[in-house]
Amino acid sequence: MGIFSAIKDAIFGKAEAAPAPQADATVAAAPAAPQAVDVEAIMTAAAASVDYPSNWRESIVDVMKLCGLDSSLANRKELAAELGFTGDTNDSASMNIWLHKQVMNQLAANGGHVPDSLKG
Repeated sequence: MGIFSAIKDAIFGKAEAAPAPQADATVAAAPAAPQAVDVEAIMTAAAASVDYPSNWRESIVDVMKLCGLDSSLANRKELAAELGFTGDTNDSASMNIWLHKQVMNQLAANGGHVPDSLKG
């Protein structure tokens, strides 16, 4: 499993763990339409549950930490390779900005609701 898959699984898994609303017993149960995973709500809740400041809206390091992943430079370089980064991985600031946008875009492409302000 790749690093992006681990990020996606961590975020989408938190959405699946949320209790389902109770159906009205007087209404016949219809198959539920798939709901987009609210990435912003899940990440905001995750940030509120830790005892350190998190800037997940801008920081790939914080996104990875909140997902329970190792956010080391080596892992970020591996994520960059996985997502097709063609820039200089030694320019970690540029790589990190690119990674954050790509992760948000990929989460959206995989069924996540991500605010436009977080996509690139």
